[in-house]
Amino acid sequence: MICKDYLPAQMGTMSLDQIDPVAAGSVQSLTFVYTAGDFGIDDTGGLRVCWRTTSDMGKPQFSDPEALNYTTIEASNGAKLEYSVDRSGVRPWANSLTVRVGRGFLRKGETITIRMGDRRAGSPGIRLQTAVEHFQFKTLVDAFATNQYTELPLSPHIRLVPGEAVRWRASLPSQNILGESFRLCIAAEDIWGNPTAQGAQPVRLTASSSISGLPEHALAVGERGTLVIDGLKALKPGDLRIDVRAAGDRHVLCTSTPARIVDGAPFWHFWGDLHGQSGETIGTNPVRDYFLFGRDQAFLDVIGHQGNDFQITDGFWAELNALTAELYEPGRFVTLPGYEWSGNTGMGGDRNVFYRREGRPIHRSSRILVDDAADADCYTAGALFDTLAQAREDAVVIAHVGGRYADLGVAHDGRLERAVEIHSSWGTFEWLLHDAFDLGHRPGIVCHSDDHKGRQGATQPGASTFGAIGGLTCYLATELTRDGVFDALRARRQYGTTGTRLYMNVNGTFDTPVAIYADDPLLGATESRRGTSVLMGAVVAPNRTGLSLDVDVSGSAPIERIDIFHGKEVAETFRPYTAADLGRRIRVMWSGAEYRGRGRETSWTGKARLSGNRIKQVKAINFLNPQQPLSWSDGENIVSWKSVTTGNMAGFDVLVEDKAVGHLAIETNLASLDVDLASLGSDERVIEAGGLARRLRVWRLPENGSAMSMRIRHRVEGRDLQADLPVYVRVTQEDGHQAWSSPIYLIP
Repeated sequence: MICKDYLPAQMGTMSLDQIDPVAAGSVQSLTFVYTAGDFGIDDTGGLRVCWRTTSDMGKPQFSDPEALNYTTIEASNGAKLEYSVDRSGVRPWANSLTVRVGRGFLRKGETITIRMGDRRAGSPGIRLQTAVEHFQFKTLVDAFATNQYTELPLSPHIRLVPGEAVRWRASLPSQNILGESFRLCIAAEDIWGNPTAQGAQPVRLTASSSISGLPEHALAVGERGTLVIDGLKALKPGDLRIDVRAAGDRHVLCTSTPARIVDGAPFWHFWGDLHGQSGETIGTNPVRDYFLFGRDQAFLDVIGHQGNDFQITDGFWAELNALTAELYEPGRFVTLPGYEWSGNTGMGGDRNVFYRREGRPIHRSSRILVDDAADADCYTAGALFDTLAQAREDAVVIAHVGGRYADLGVAHDGRLERAVEIHSSWGTFEWLLHDAFDLGHRPGIVCHSDDHKGRQGATQPGASTFGAIGGLTCYLATELTRDGVFDALRARRQYGTTGTRLYMNVNGTFDTPVAIYADDPLLGATESRRGTSVLMGAVVAPNRTGLSLDVDVSGSAPIERIDIFHGKEVAETFRPYTAADLGRRIRVMWSGAEYRGRGRETSWTGKARLSGNRIKQVKAINFLNPQQPLSWSDGENIVSWKSVTTGNMAGFDVLVEDKAVGHLAIETNLASLDVDLASLGSDERVIEAGGLARRLRVWRLPENGSAMSMRIRHRVEGRDLQADLPVYVRVTQEDGHQAWSSPIYLIP
């Protein structure tokens, strides 16, 4: 499709009957009327209605008049119309409904009526996009049957607003110094994850430990669905959580993320989401809204913007830099200027580029959607690294897996590329970290959202193929400034999560003093010191000295396990229970992806049937699309599902009547497993399912998970190292969330 700017005012008009705001994700009926302009539409000409590439609005269908998204199209003069829905529009308006006048033509004033969600024959309507937006239906006309379309001066839009509150979230700082003030941040959300005040009941707060400043009266969220309580102070060390309760019957709506209150600490814990896009590129809503949502509704400490470079005009790059400078508040809110170098995987793949200060150049991978004259383009990742290094840019680069995954073997410069992003809305990608190990790189670990839905820092996948909640990273920094964040990134002093906020501390203690490097010695001459204690991210030459790794975790949900990795392999697993604690709860999980590229989403269709026993209760895990819930009815012995994984995992727990009898037969479209419950313990029964780390797992758990905190010690005995030994931690919570520490690198 070629878009022309030829006499747009004479190409007609498009109207939409829906003018009132409607709830995002709701099911509606929309009637569009196109009225032909001065030229009419020639035989085999037509029109296109386009919406954004990453929108999850239901796909119009034309075959089943009683089903969701049924759409009808007709011409006022009886002309025969041909129509289809595909993704042939120009980014970021790829989703297109194309209407072609197949027999006949339109004169000025004649109309084409499009009814999306036509209810006249029984369809419930069309499901609208699940994210809040002034949603535009960009309309283009091919009046002359040349396949060259002109955009109308005005395209219809609808205002999508949040729905009713159905869930709550609350967060505390993950670590705080005793006596220092802190805040509690609360948000009510609709079913799709949009903050909302609609139907949000008043709340009361109760703390797990003594604090001052906590209001005793009922509180209400503001018009944006949020509530922030400043000036709180903990009165004693330990873990603190705050319950948000309904003011009426006092039932718990949510429990805050944990705060570890300590007497003193060398670093603060700051939460960031550095990676996402706004509507100026491939995302949703204007860039100012993007930053303000992250600050005021997701309660981030640190934020970045990573628009695809081939969509960032010189004007938008200047606007981005002005905005990050305006909103940067040292001590409160850190903004990082930057962009996503979006080269094809064969040229190196996606890299996130961050600058410490504004006014630095953008080195584009291409200008396919930008008309500005070329000046500083870098067509390969290698050229990008060389250019940044030669200019001595104060920059940090992060390898990313998105539409174009980073190929670390094509190019890497450890002076700049300090981390790999192993989780985002695109899924979970531990394989990217493993690639780095295989190549001898020493990156830190980060997790960000790559949000495209206007909810930076609080991303939900919606109803599209985004199959994961957006990630978050906790940066251990001396201060909430750009300097503090850059220092943490360069020292690999951070841990990433699949979107939750938990407390993690990883400390390594060596038996005798060892050489601890100020930076990676592979990158050039660097200082070292002798010492026995290190944090995550350290690079150490232990010279046969043993290491005790101490891990301290407080979860946002009960902890299911902690895995200690030596490189790519699990060296030891810690669980907060013993075999004697195992009960009637059986966990079934599936995970993995199709392959590394853009179409990595794996669809799972399955059924679990219990025989010789009874299912008493079922609980879903990571069923993130409200339109595809886990299916089970009380009294039934069958659980069925449709689910998507994209490197991450999903599943369910079943509570059975008798833990010692029965068989659980699990059948999916990719793998099947039959389990004798009498012999099932905490060791997993696993069957591989092809693809990229796809597998089906079953194991037994205690009936009630209650271990919100764990402290464990792992021993790494001294040895002769012939290659790097990265030692790091993966935490898995019972709710399906995970977290990874950056490795401690033990080097020869």
